[in-house]
Amino acid sequence: MTQDHRLDLQRRERLGMVEAIWGEHKSADQIARIISALHEAGELALATRVEASKAEAVIAALAPLPQAALQLVHHPGARCLTAGALPAADPARGRVAILGGGSSDLPVALEAQLALHCHGIATELLLDVGVAGLHRLLAHLEALRSAAVLIACAGMEGALPTVLAGLLPQPVIGVPISVGYGVSAGGQAALNGMLASCAPGLLVVNIDNGYGAAMAALRMLNSGGVVSG
Repeated sequence: MTQDHRLDLQRRERLGMVEAIWGEHKSADQIARIISALHEAGELALATRVEASKAEAVIAALAPLPQAALQLVHHPGARCLTAGALPAADPARGRVAILGGGSSDLPVALEAQLALHCHGIATELLLDVGVAGLHRLLAHLEALRSAAVLIACAGMEGALPTVLAGLLPQPVIGVPISVGYGVSAGGQAALNGMLASCAPGLLVVNIDNGYGAAMAALRMLNSGGVVSG
């Protein structure tokens, strides 16, 4: 059988991250083989963008392996699969607050949250704080000051990260979401709005890239330059 993957087993040592599997464009069999190889190497597995039907096929393919040791879990809200025990969160490393303008942002926000949990980072999820009801966000500002990093997920015009970056001093990572009416163009309006933000220092990842935002936050925490309040 031809091997169609080459694992980066030194990524944790090199970057402080576990290797993630992009699941959307891989077959269930490919994902299963990669998870099996990571398990054999004693490494945690995180597969992103795995919908329920594909997850069922992966789980079936891995059924011959000892399930108690594999600890395979599908996280439907985040559209992810994990294999292996997730580490306990260490509050001393800093807490990341993940915000969403509305419930439509939830899958991407949960992807970011799960990716951070895979690295032992404490998180807080806060939804329905979009700028259409700005008072809802303002009510949480004092609590948000204690977070080390903020990840803000927003569709439509993508204004939430700009507002946060104008009100709070810690790093803000904007995640454009592919949600909104026609002119929103699948998240392009949110992406361009965040890139054109007048709030200095706002960081922006690609559309729907919750995992990428989580890894950006992890790099900040691992650098030792970010301290929670």
